[in-house]
Amino acid sequence: MTSDAQPHEVRDVVGIGFGPSNLAMAIAVHEHNRRHPEQRVDALFLERQPSFGWHRGMLIDDATMQVSFLKDLVTMRDPSSDFSFLCYLRDRDRLVEFINHKTMFPLRTEFHDYFEWAAARVTDQVRYGAEVVSVRPVEVDGEVAHLDVIAKDADGLISTVRARNVLIGTGLRPRLPADAVPSDRVWHNIELMHRVGDLARSEPRRVLVVGSGQSGAEAVAELHSALPRTQVCAVFARYGYAPADDSPFANRIFDPRAVDHFHGASAEVKQMLLDYHRNTNYSVVDMDLIEELYRREYREKVTGRKRLDIRTASRVTYTRETDEAVYATVEFLPTGETEVLECDAVVYATGFRPADPFDLLGRAAAVCERDAAGLPVVGRDYRVRTAANVTAGIYLQGAEHSHGLTATLLSATAVRVGEILDSILHGSRDEAPVEQVALPERVAIS
Repeated sequence: MTSDAQPHEVRDVVGIGFGPSNLAMAIAVHEHNRRHPEQRVDALFLERQPSFGWHRGMLIDDATMQVSFLKDLVTMRDPSSDFSFLCYLRDRDRLVEFINHKTMFPLRTEFHDYFEWAAARVTDQVRYGAEVVSVRPVEVDGEVAHLDVIAKDADGLISTVRARNVLIGTGLRPRLPADAVPSDRVWHNIELMHRVGDLARSEPRRVLVVGSGQSGAEAVAELHSALPRTQVCAVFARYGYAPADDSPFANRIFDPRAVDHFHGASAEVKQMLLDYHRNTNYSVVDMDLIEELYRREYREKVTGRKRLDIRTASRVTYTRETDEAVYATVEFLPTGETEVLECDAVVYATGFRPADPFDLLGRAAAVCERDAAGLPVVGRDYRVRTAANVTAGIYLQGAEHSHGLTATLLSATAVRVGEILDSILHGSRDEAPVEQVALPERVAIS
């Protein structure tokens, strides 16, 4: 079904997606409008889910955040905000108990509840059940001052919202190996908590987890606990889980000022910094969890009842699924020796990839500048550079290639959305030269 109705009003901002990043932006808009009613920003966020949810399938009961609670949706931008995690705790009547807990890292389930608490306070800015399918430039007399955002609801009804600025905050997508075929037995760990109940009822003999990072280690620990008669096999290429570097100096890569340094650096230096500091975020595990898994493995060696089978320096080279099982060929890398494991499920904890903004933008991608690698050229204020005849703004949350590790993480979210809102209100500032594919001064929209 389609709706032929034209947009009756123009929004200042239309946000695509409503995860933590765009939730933080909705809060920034809400607080701005409360303080400056004469300069009100009209924002609408379109979210395909029926309600707020942030990786619900990864909300393991005892998993904790890997970022300080002070890096919530607002505090680093405005410590006085009543949208802070501490204000949430006050409203939930747990502030004293949390202080007594003496931790900087809340449970992930608790932080998710904090997000839901915040999202419920800005529902007037959100349209749930609206999946954006494309963005269309609106050209009038050769100028593009507006963008039409086209979305469909659960019934397939198409609607259009016109915007002066579009903010893309669609988050990350699960990454699977090229030869992995998702099924009821083969899935990404983002589905873990949705699947573990059915697994427990089926009483599996063996479950295989592929991946060496935090999510992989959490999946191994959860499955080992939830399936007391199941062998849980972990496969990864290292000799052991590697600890995350959360030391004070290394954590400076997540400081807001580091974004200034990263954005202004050469492509060579950008890559060097990403490589140097990957162990702060990628393929690493909290030390407490590493030690817990080692304790479990050692305890089983002592008792002679081995259910935790951690296969290091190994990789899965081939999988074949039948009606009865998944057969995974595992190679021990130092010798090349292989073994075929019969598994009731294979869980890929193989990370995430950023969504391609050009796929989402559709026709609007034609007005965007790209760098030599084909990626969007993004200004320091997170605005995608566009042809000269385009005055409508396209902003991107999640541009790691231009803004560094914090672009996809919570660490600088509160500061990032403040900078984006400031740009929307007052216009772009500095524009450093970037090696890019030039566009003509005007791009005609056919």
